[in-house]
Amino acid sequence: MARTITRSYDDIADAETAVSRLEAAGVQSEDISIIGYRPEQVEEDAKHGGEVGGVVGGGAGLLGSLAALPIPGVGPAFAAGWILSSMAVGATAGVAAGNLIGAMSSTGLDDNEAHYFAETIRRGGVVVSVRTSDSHAFVIEKIMDGAGSVDAEARRQEYEREGWKRFDESAGPYRTPHDLSGVVS
Repeated sequence: MARTITRSYDDIADAETAVSRLEAAGVQSEDISIIGYRPEQVEEDAKHGGEVGGVVGGGAGLLGSLAALPIPGVGPAFAAGWILSSMAVGATAGVAAGNLIGAMSSTGLDDNEAHYFAETIRRGGVVVSVRTSDSHAFVIEKIMDGAGSVDAEARRQEYEREGWKRFDESAGPYRTPHDLSGVVS
């Protein structure tokens, strides 16, 4: 039986490590997706719809095919893999480019998980998803967890303590209090 395993990472380097280890273990690039928000790395490329593989990941495999795209509620993001394809199909069908909840739900995540991972991306995290069989799930989870994945339950509780309930596509890119210090007087 097929299943999807999804993890989030605070650091792009950790997500890249996970993807590289997955590929080294024989997981096909077409079974891995990565999506994240790093405005300092992709903002210019997102405006032009360019590829950012050389900026963010580079090299062969999935990381070499990262594309920049604007995602409502997130801002300039990078993505590669079948989640990106889901988002492109949605855009072609008339759905707003970057319907992140729909793309996440299409991976097999339930609604609450999709909202959590979308919010994680909005806040600057990186999400990696892998399609695999039940017989390989344990190894995939071990590889992904060994690359520094975030404890999803603890992080979700942290978001909720701050008042977060669900991903809000109309909220715009996440700003920390530090980001707002020059704006608020």
